[in-house]
Amino acid sequence: MKIHLILPYLLFLFIAGSCHKEIKSEKGGIDIISNVYFDASQGLNKMQSFHVSKINYSHDQLIEYVPDLSFPEINRQVYYIRDSLCYPIDPMERNLIFSDLSKKQQPFLIWKKKEGAVFSKEWIPNYRNRRNLTDTILFHKKYKRFEINSPWTYTRFYIYPTDTILPYSLYRHAEKDYHGRLERIDSYNKKDDAFLTLQLLPRKNWDADAKELFEFNHFVKNRKSE
Repeated sequence: MKIHLILPYLLFLFIAGSCHKEIKSEKGGIDIISNVYFDASQGLNKMQSFHVSKINYSHDQLIEYVPDLSFPEINRQVYYIRDSLCYPIDPMERNLIFSDLSKKQQPFLIWKKKEGAVFSKEWIPNYRNRRNLTDTILFHKKYKRFEINSPWTYTRFYIYPTDTILPYSLYRHAEKDYHGRLERIDSYNKKDDAFLTLQLLPRKNWDADAKELFEFNHFVKNRKSE
């Protein structure tokens, strides 16, 4: 009798787990954009936009371009990232072999990287006191939302429901809780009267320089295996 009761229960767990199976995106890019509005209570006229990071990925390998904040068309820094390790590389390098990097320089942990995309293990501050909001449509996409209100800031988070996960996340713990991808954070600093938006914009294609590096390394890897 116990076996007959246990089997349906196990089947239910299997089906429930399958519904939330994560699919890793194999290749593509991620742009991180930030807009800052000063004196926000008086209107949104004083605005400055920043292209924080251009991430390109092929499976578990990332190439990150950090644009100059004053001249976004110029890359101030470039990083090769893999297995939580970060290697600064020359922005002009075209014939770089990824597997040789560890022989040439000492990498550092991505948690210590100060420029571009922030990699953090920390939770969203005051996350346990969040309040769920109704879903909304933004840029033709439906988002789940929650808010966190503190004496200093008011913040809203927008999560796009999807099973496809990217190799970079603003806050992975929130994505797991809401079964989606955190693509936007709106935050109002009450003391400074500043409104800030942070957007994560996925794309299918690589930047031209990253495409050249990935394809060169793919060619080198195939030659070595022959």
